[in-house]
Amino acid sequence: MNGLEAALDEARLLAEALETRSPAARVALCPPSTLVSRLAALVAGGLIEIGGQDCRAEASGAFTGDVSAEMLADAGASLVILGHSERREYHQERDDTVAAKVAGALRGGLEPIVCVGESLEQRRAGAAVSTVERQLRGSLPQALAGRAFAVAYEPIWAIGSGLTPTLREIEDVHGAVRTTLIGLFGDHGAEAPILYGGSVKPANAGEILRCENVNGALVGGASIKAADFIAIIAAA
Repeated sequence: MNGLEAALDEARLLAEALETRSPAARVALCPPSTLVSRLAALVAGGLIEIGGQDCRAEASGAFTGDVSAEMLADAGASLVILGHSERREYHQERDDTVAAKVAGALRGGLEPIVCVGESLEQRRAGAAVSTVERQLRGSLPQALAGRAFAVAYEPIWAIGSGLTPTLREIEDVHGAVRTTLIGLFGDHGAEAPILYGGSVKPANAGEILRCENVNGALVGGASIKAADFIAIIAAA
């Protein structure tokens, strides 16, 4: 829940930088829904994709305040983040709720980025991998077979805290994610990108992105300023 119209200036700086030096990675911005249409118009024809931060499972209906995948696509989005830890915590979203939203995103023509991750208590109890595996099985419907999607591993305790897991811990969980994806979707699961999210910043992006089975980053606070996000993109 960050970003007013003035934030478009940072997006403009980002777009101009990417035009000067084409990135090696896909780049997307997922603003609040109030800015999706304006941001999509701003970067139209460029290298930046636009996504939403959440969507309702249904296409329409009496769900005041909610946004459907169809609405996001109509506003110019092509992706959507689902199951983010803050949605799971503050809105009590369960795995089956996330799975229904994933199906809704596919119906609406959006590519889902599905988030999973453990709490600090689960990490300390040695349950990080089992927690993530459970979330994956419950949050990824079979409708994803053959469809474009990504998984984002975001250890909840690392988000916005300045703390990050060790590189070994990241690789251990990402390896488990890959194994689970292959078990669910076969060869397609071997190709789906796995992103790391949790206090990614210019200072640590390079070493994180070089980890095995880390195929990108889901960037939070460091994406708000163009200079920081550009530095992270350059590390890809």
